[in-house]
Amino acid sequence: MRATVFASLAFAATLSATAIAPQAFAQVSTDPTTVQAGTYALETHHARIAFAIDHMGFSTWYGDFTGATGSLTIDPKAVGAGKLDVTFPVASISTTNATLDGELKAADWFDAGKFPTASFKSTSVVATGRDTAKVTGDLTFHGVTRPVTLDVKFHGAGTNMMSKAYTIGFDATGVLKRSDFGVTKYVPFIGDQVQIVISAPFEKK
Repeated sequence: MRATVFASLAFAATLSATAIAPQAFAQVSTDPTTVQAGTYALETHHARIAFAIDHMGFSTWYGDFTGATGSLTIDPKAVGAGKLDVTFPVASISTTNATLDGELKAADWFDAGKFPTASFKSTSVVATGRDTAKVTGDLTFHGVTRPVTLDVKFHGAGTNMMSKAYTIGFDATGVLKRSDFGVTKYVPFIGDQVQIVISAPFEKK
């Protein structure tokens, strides 16, 4: 009886894992050479720009920006010719703490009223592996423009079963110093170094 129960649970777990696999919903390829060359638009609703920063050495603050828009030009046969241009609203900041969100939008932090948008425009793309690249570009934030390099990994490509749009996706990570962009409040008690994690799906135009 016990063996039967364990076997049933194992089968259910396998079935569940299969059910949530991306391939169960769409024909998603993780092979970057299958990507269709062309121009793509950032799929705003599922794009996330998350960040993490040390809080006085005791904990880590997390937050993200949403509502990003932008374009990507890509050709898997000429990775270095790729172009990326993304803009996002600074007031979209969310930390799950409404009071903190208001403080971050204010003049002594991000000053979203004076600088309502931030943008990233690529200046170079260098392949570092079969499905990875370093994308360097100019980040404009808080009225300051500085070069930032992102480590980008190809996530997958295929037709989205919901939108029916051919979609490609990437994950990216990077590090910057907020003081380089004139956001200096409470440095160094609240960390200067900011970790960035980006999830970016793009739909073919």
